[in-house]
Amino acid sequence: MTNITSFGTTAQGTPVQRITLTAGDLTVSLLTLGAAVQGVWLKGVRHSLTIGSEALTDYEGPLHYHGTLVGPVVNRITGSTAVIRGVRHHFAPDPGDRNIVHSGPFGTYAKVWILADHSATHATLTLDLPAGEGGFPGNRHVRATFRVVAPATLRMEVVATTDAVTLINFANHSYWNLDGSQSWAGHTLQIAADSYLPATGEILPTGQIAPVAGTPFDFRQPKIGTPGNPPLDTNFCLADARRGLTDVLVMTGRSGVRMTLATTEPGVQIYDNRAPAAPGHPAYHGLAIEAQSWPDSPGRAGFPSIELAAGEVYDAVTEWRFDRVSTGGQDVAFMTSKG
Repeated sequence: MTNITSFGTTAQGTPVQRITLTAGDLTVSLLTLGAAVQGVWLKGVRHSLTIGSEALTDYEGPLHYHGTLVGPVVNRITGSTAVIRGVRHHFAPDPGDRNIVHSGPFGTYAKVWILADHSATHATLTLDLPAGEGGFPGNRHVRATFRVVAPATLRMEVVATTDAVTLINFANHSYWNLDGSQSWAGHTLQIAADSYLPATGEILPTGQIAPVAGTPFDFRQPKIGTPGNPPLDTNFCLADARRGLTDVLVMTGRSGVRMTLATTEPGVQIYDNRAPAAPGHPAYHGLAIEAQSWPDSPGRAGFPSIELAAGEVYDAVTEWRFDRVSTGGQDVAFMTSKG
């Protein structure tokens, strides 16, 4: 049976559960707080492949984005405002911020989800978001199903509906270090993206969709990562719209542990963890990889829309597949057209 245990109680007095799923060579632990992927263990590897904590207070504090499912709109919106179908809406950023990031203090990363269904290999978490919360319109219902599939795949499907037109863009915000080392330095990274979004000093898109060719952001062929070169808090453009599940990224540790990311989403944000949040861990401890639609989409010409209307269904799937290759090996190649 599924292993469900207590993970403590939030500062507001809400119980949090931990759910452990296992199939084949993979074990994954989830938390109902933030629908967080707390740990990922591959058979034969002693450390978790993702950065997590055993302390609930960490997830209520500095680790509130680590492994959590961030929405209703992940990433940034300029000036914390957007026009939706002719009506301007103002959103609630975190105190001191001009631009809303990860939906501000009302983001789903900070909420305790309901465990609606589970088995030894899957768990479904649900959440209802009331109209107007954080400035976002529509009463929204969100369902996130995590499933572990042999030999070593974690699949996440996020489905959302609304009773009024709104904005929806979810992403898992896990930080990955496949070697269990102090830094992701030396990991090999490959991303099937022909273009990326240059950003301002506030990490907002300039509006340009720039080719990666001839820039440090060209990861179309496997490249050994060097923290800070280039600095990464960057959206890589995978497609112009949501599409069928597609392999888009491969990360391989020096140890030979490999993660292949597949997603339906048209973008992936990579953050280098230059400002460490995990207590006791240095900068660049883990690499954040967030499959999502493009940031700051409302009002941006040429960016995929993140609007969801009543009667429509948001359905996004991301898979993480794990295996081991010879040390330093990398034998996955991608088509690089945006298709």
